[in-house]
Amino acid sequence: MSLNYANSKITEEQYLQGELVAEFKHEFIDGEAYAMAGASESHNLLAGNILAELKNQLKGTPCRTFIADMKVKVANDFFYPDVMVVYQQDIAMDGVYAASQSGTGAANDFDYYKQSPVIIVEILSKSTRKFDKNAKRLKYQNISTLEEYVLIDQSIAEIEVFKKKEHWQAFYYYLGDAITFESLGVTVLVEDIYYQVNNDDVLAFLQEKNQTAVQDTNANPMQSPYPTIQKP
Repeated sequence: MSLNYANSKITEEQYLQGELVAEFKHEFIDGEAYAMAGASESHNLLAGNILAELKNQLKGTPCRTFIADMKVKVANDFFYPDVMVVYQQDIAMDGVYAASQSGTGAANDFDYYKQSPVIIVEILSKSTRKFDKNAKRLKYQNISTLEEYVLIDQSIAEIEVFKKKEHWQAFYYYLGDAITFESLGVTVLVEDIYYQVNNDDVLAFLQEKNQTAVQDTNANPMQSPYPTIQKP
């Protein structure tokens, strides 16, 4: 999603209260709120696909998977990741922290943001590519609980995974590959993440896959289950 520039600085409390009634979502960066533009069809499909894969495989585990309407707090900034996963025990600790920071001692604000994600996913677009790959990545890497930062390109079929255990080195995945998110113990096919996304890479991959299937069928025609009867 692209950002529209802010006009003036506001406080964190003003931002959080404003988001409750705002017509459009805003990210809060260095004391300024930036309106977020709508996302494309491919953006929505990719976010929905990776959410579904993670949520299905994490069912029954102490993890919760959130999509773009949930904020993440990074120091004094707030972002709306496309997808993030938080461990249940970290959610509880976030609530304790939110209550301690609230003048009323309540954790209500915590219902609208998290602070301890283990994995964050962003879908790249032309307008946010540079920010997501650089400034936002560096901010996210300061989250103590974060283990993997995932960037999914919508214009080409390429996924970039930055791993904390590898000193935030980037690893690249393409159609035909499988990605193991080690922090979650989950493996997802790149093909499944790009399901129904019709960019040139995906269309070429599917065409080649179909051609291979036809060739395999022609090379190995289905045998009859009945024995051949030889005439005397």
